[in-house]
Amino acid sequence: MTQDQPRIVVVTGANRGIGRELVRQLYVRGDTAVLGSRDLIKGRDAADEITATAGSGQVVALRMDVTDPSALRAAAGELGERLGRVDVLVNNAAILYDTWQKPATADLDVVRSALETNLFGAWQTTQALLPLLTSGRSPRIVNVSSESGSLTSMGDATPAYSISKAALNALTRQLAAELATDGILVNSVCPGWIATDMGGPGGGPIADGAASVLWAADLPDDGPTGGFFRHGKPLPW
Repeated sequence: MTQDQPRIVVVTGANRGIGRELVRQLYVRGDTAVLGSRDLIKGRDAADEITATAGSGQVVALRMDVTDPSALRAAAGELGERLGRVDVLVNNAAILYDTWQKPATADLDVVRSALETNLFGAWQTTQALLPLLTSGRSPRIVNVSSESGSLTSMGDATPAYSISKAALNALTRQLAAELATDGILVNSVCPGWIATDMGGPGGGPIADGAASVLWAADLPDDGPTGGFFRHGKPLPW
């Protein structure tokens, strides 16, 4: 895909971490980045900090609680009125890297909480914004996943997080199959181990993680769909 015209890119969970860095990269290169966050004040603060630096795009802070369908419908309505379309949706919001749990003894309330954000959050956000995506230019949906959700390499660690990401990958496959006739490419991306609040110290640079996600947003119209990637390279399901 050529980048000769600015695009409208919605990023959930974007007031910090990879989401925030992705918004910054979009802003620098001239796109309109919608910085979605559950807490609008934190989202506006992040947007103000990003736009205080050099860039040629726009940052729009928007309240997007991915666990609240009515709030998502309101956000979609506001986006429709203000911008008229969405070109890319990045389902980035995620919680609960539960390193303290094992599956046989896991607190299922914790698992349900992870599924509510990591799976159902992405699912209902996609449903809410799909009408705007169908009006977009070369529309893309990028689900920020993790190799923790790969069945090929999965062990017994982080059961809530890993199972929620495996489910997100399954959603990617189903959406890709359904939306192919509409020209919407849908892919999962693992940014890798990145030094964020969730990833912890020792991970790679946050800019690299955001760039891995941006690769899927920038795919050409004949690019892959229904895949699982890290830094542009396929990962095993």
